[in-house]
Amino acid sequence: MFEKFVFSAKQIEKYFSSAAKDFSTALKGEADVRFVFCYNCLLKLAIVVCAKNNLRVKARRGHHIVLIEKMAGFLEDKEIEIIAQEMRAKRNRDLYDGGILISKKDAEMYLEFVSNLINRVEKYLGFNKLF
Repeated sequence: MFEKFVFSAKQIEKYFSSAAKDFSTALKGEADVRFVFCYNCLLKLAIVVCAKNNLRVKARRGHHIVLIEKMAGFLEDKEIEIIAQEMRAKRNRDLYDGGILISKKDAEMYLEFVSNLINRVEKYLGFNKLF
């Protein structure tokens, strides 16, 4: 599912900036928009963490699952995987099962989760400038 690839610091920073942009969009939206952009940000953060470890994911069935697992492993926090996989399952139900309603409370919880994750990834990468 992954291949070895050496990313430049500039590439990693660009991926991180893209995640930050999605988070910024999440901050401005209603509950369903917040959820979608938090999930996108989450995946981009996982890509960034993998890139920092010279891994590039190949888009295949289940690649979101392994991205999340890898990020949780590199950050040494199983709770990341639990919450992120919950988000992934909700996103799949929304996309493939005709939609779901994201409550304001859930959207706020995911927003806080992703905000904390951004801070952890920033520290992991050695960044201290975007948030």
